[in-house]
Amino acid sequence: MQSLQELYLDELRDAYDAERQLTQALPKMAEAASSPELRQALEMHLQQTEEQCRRLEQIFQRMGESPEGEPCEAMQGLIEEGQQILEKRDEADPEVLDAAIIAAGNKVEHYEIASYGTLCTYAEMLGDDEAKRLLGQTLEEEKMADQKLTALAERKINRRAAEG
Repeated sequence: MQSLQELYLDELRDAYDAERQLTQALPKMAEAASSPELRQALEMHLQQTEEQCRRLEQIFQRMGESPEGEPCEAMQGLIEEGQQILEKRDEADPEVLDAAIIAAGNKVEHYEIASYGTLCTYAEMLGDDEAKRLLGQTLEEEKMADQKLTALAERKINRRAAEG
């Protein structure tokens, strides 16, 4: 990488691959959740994730670039960790499993918040106001998803897990 533009493009591709991976992982997490509120939050975030992919595709189209690149290894690792939780589903207490799903989801959201914050900064530095707007919208959605998961954990799910 020789320029901020090249780094920005690489990071956009990384974010796109991460979102594509999540569209495959979120349905499995939602299916494993015993809490209806958690299931609904994950299903809603799946819809947002699909929209976030479309926003990234708009940015690539405006740049005349392909979204294809190297796989996002960080997201692969986070999803693999979540998959390991789901593999213990049959022997896990449902409330504890829900707490573990939230923990895995929060880790994903924190990674995405960091990624989109960086992308917003790059877009601003490169003078791409439209991309900054689109990326900022996604950043806010990721923050809200993280807050929703945290609120579910603190209000209900972690308490139930502690009582179980």
